[in-house]
Amino acid sequence: MRFMILIKANQNSEDGVLPGEELLTAMGKYNEELVKAGVLLAGEGLHPSSKGARVRFSGGKQTVIDGPFTEAKELIAGFWLIQVKSKDEAIEWVKRVPNPQDEETEIEIRQVFEAEDFGEALTPELREAEASLRSQVAAQQ
Repeated sequence: MRFMILIKANQNSEDGVLPGEELLTAMGKYNEELVKAGVLLAGEGLHPSSKGARVRFSGGKQTVIDGPFTEAKELIAGFWLIQVKSKDEAIEWVKRVPNPQDEETEIEIRQVFEAEDFGEALTPELREAEASLRSQVAAQQ
């Protein structure tokens, strides 16, 4: 099972305040634990929303909205993608995260869809096409 671990933004992360050496060291040790356990697939911090954009779709029209975006607590400051046996295991890993903002915060855990979750709607042809795309991505890395 794959899980996306989402670190919520706060005013500091939205202001572009970078973490200090102590937090970077703690996060590095945590990431090392994830790697040694064989569960880390990806993990990154994100620039503030002022450097981002959103694309709104309405019917056949797309509108680009440049950041920054309001409500920092609803934005994402970083993520991990992990592969573990259960949601309980994902929760246990998240409980070990160094507090990324040294204040009250929440980290969200969301399971990633797998091919089998789509049942018959994901036909053999679609499964083959998806497998081909995944192989191409893996070859590019």
